[in-house]
Amino acid sequence: MKVGVLKDIKVGEYRVIATPAEVSMLVGDGNEVYVQKGAGEGSGFPDEAYVKEGAKLVDTKEEIYATCDFVAKVKEFEPCEYKLLRENQIVFTCIHPAAHPEEVQALLDSKCIAFTAEDSHRYGSPNCEAAGKAGALFGLESLLSINGGKGKFVNGLGGAPGVKALVIGGGVVGRAAISVLHALGAWVTVMDINIGTLRDIGKQFNEEVNTQISNRYNLKKILPEIDVVYNCVRWPKDAKEYMIDREMVRSMEKGSVIVDISNDYGAIETFHETTHENPRYIEEGVVHYCVSNIPGAISQSTSIAYAASVLPHFRSIINNGVAQACAKDGFLRRSLTTYKGYLTHEETSAIQGRPWVRPEDILEIADQKLDLAPSATKSHSDNFIKLEK
Repeated sequence: MKVGVLKDIKVGEYRVIATPAEVSMLVGDGNEVYVQKGAGEGSGFPDEAYVKEGAKLVDTKEEIYATCDFVAKVKEFEPCEYKLLRENQIVFTCIHPAAHPEEVQALLDSKCIAFTAEDSHRYGSPNCEAAGKAGALFGLESLLSINGGKGKFVNGLGGAPGVKALVIGGGVVGRAAISVLHALGAWVTVMDINIGTLRDIGKQFNEEVNTQISNRYNLKKILPEIDVVYNCVRWPKDAKEYMIDREMVRSMEKGSVIVDISNDYGAIETFHETTHENPRYIEEGVVHYCVSNIPGAISQSTSIAYAASVLPHFRSIINNGVAQACAKDGFLRRSLTTYKGYLTHEETSAIQGRPWVRPEDILEIADQKLDLAPSATKSHSDNFIKLEK
């Protein structure tokens, strides 16, 4: 198969979906691998390293889309790419489809086969770990006086106490943030809605972090004494109220910090997305750090970990075909977003009101023994497309 590795073009994005290591294995499988020039430069992988492993360099994204049957990148498709998508072409990237209706429409119109990478990870995405660990540091940096913060040092000084940090959400992102904050000596409290998760975190960190159930009462009570808040919760896109509203932000001490790692609109009322070029703003006296692609700042480490994690999906799709790859891996199956003009992503159907079809039905594998995976979302949709037999 002809496989294309695109150079990501989102502002502030430096990661690459495949390093020379992955290219070597794909070429070894008998594929032709095309890499857009400069695709790996932002992560420290020069063009020559790809050529050495058997890749063919091309100048433009247009050539990649026109030539390759399987195309991959890190971040969402930009509007300039919509018309380049082709019928039956397999594309793999972080689409975040429920939040991007125009992108979804472009995928449907093209009749391509699209996988949204963020739903495909059985053990949690390396991007999530990267976002949590790097986000922890950016929050501490935002506390510096030179960035508008209150000027507090993470583990304090003689006679001056250290930082009180609140991590909301005990998943991969939250635990990664806690690991850095705890190691640096911050006073950490973690909130989650699952008491089992909180027990596990307590054990993981030798009972040296505080744990609380996440609810509005506890948030209102603790926020006035917190120096930096990390939102690591995947907030439901159809939620009717904010997790942290403006009044709660206003209750925090001036110069405190909110780091919204999850970047979901609706979780924090004062949130709006920022970039690495202009990462912070101050609202209600609180510094907000809301960069949407935090892992891009540690692009080499993230690219190495992320590329290794998605390579098995690439090889399975290429070697087994889409249908059998989805039968063998429930996490890959749940990440199928569009298939030849049909929406196959439940959350997108629920949030956007579009009709959808289950991947196992459109792929005609429902009668096979399928690998199971939990739903990627709490948003459910019965707005099914009736397939003709």
